[in-house]
Amino acid sequence: MTIRAGDTAGKRTNAPEGRGLASKHPSFRHEALLYDDLGTFVDAATAFIEDGLQADSATLVVLSAAKIAALRAALGPVSGSVAFADMANVGANPARIIPAWSDFVASHSGSGRPLRGIGEPIWAERTPAEMAECHIHESLLNLAFGEGPPFWLLCPYDTASLDRTALGGAYRNHAFVQSGTAHADSEHFSPSAADLWADPLPPIPGYADTMEFDADSLSDVRRFVAHRASAAGLTADRTADLVVAINELVTNSVIHAAGAGGLAVWREGDTLLCEVTDRGTFDRPLAGRVRPSVSQPGGRGLWLVNQICDLVQLRLLRDATVVRVHQHL
Repeated sequence: MTIRAGDTAGKRTNAPEGRGLASKHPSFRHEALLYDDLGTFVDAATAFIEDGLQADSATLVVLSAAKIAALRAALGPVSGSVAFADMANVGANPARIIPAWSDFVASHSGSGRPLRGIGEPIWAERTPAEMAECHIHESLLNLAFGEGPPFWLLCPYDTASLDRTALGGAYRNHAFVQSGTAHADSEHFSPSAADLWADPLPPIPGYADTMEFDADSLSDVRRFVAHRASAAGLTADRTADLVVAINELVTNSVIHAAGAGGLAVWREGDTLLCEVTDRGTFDRPLAGRVRPSVSQPGGRGLWLVNQICDLVQLRLLRDATVVRVHQHL
């Protein structure tokens, strides 16, 4: 049986660490791993990696530095056959994680080797905004890799530190859930991120600075953002990045959304936020998460914004498209 986005018809099994499951699911298998302490995590992750290596799986592990160190110690010499990356670097902005997995998949294209990965983008110290984007990321993985080559991605969730909402995302965004040695279908799996994108963001505060823009006011937008970023204490380089990002977003609004929109800028703690709102529609769920080709004539805006900003939140409301950018001071 091939696992695709929306396919939850697999059988419940208690096979140790899922041995033999990969051969039954030759396409993308997206599975949440529930654990309650570091030892439980290391045991399950080590068994998953070793089982994959026995099948000559190419394996990438994207975790915190502490978990990577623990796994290297548990794996011993075979850890040299595994690629590791620090999630704090790869996934500080969750929208950058799918490109990392895409690079991994592409690097083994044509090799005939099955692929395995472990990625933990969700941890308790994430801000609520980051957590919301992590759940959208986890849902979009099903779209990004659902029709691709054999790829088993295990996503750990710490049940001792995460709240019910975060753990609910494990069941919503993964077709399969592993707890201990038991693997089961998730009865709450949803392959679409549409409802997540329709969830409104916290309201713009009353003290935010706002302006309307159109095709004749793009230079005013750049000055507006630069002045407020500088006043908030953003460095010159980071201010320049933010100006470029907002210019991309408002230009997209002018071109694709009836030529106009609104901009708000405000500070919350150590973060400067900018929100662009327009009346346009959006139908490319992976935009900004697929690396643009050199020959591509357009479609680089959201990609660029995600590369230079700390967090980007896109929401598709009934009568508006909203993009909120976070830049840490």
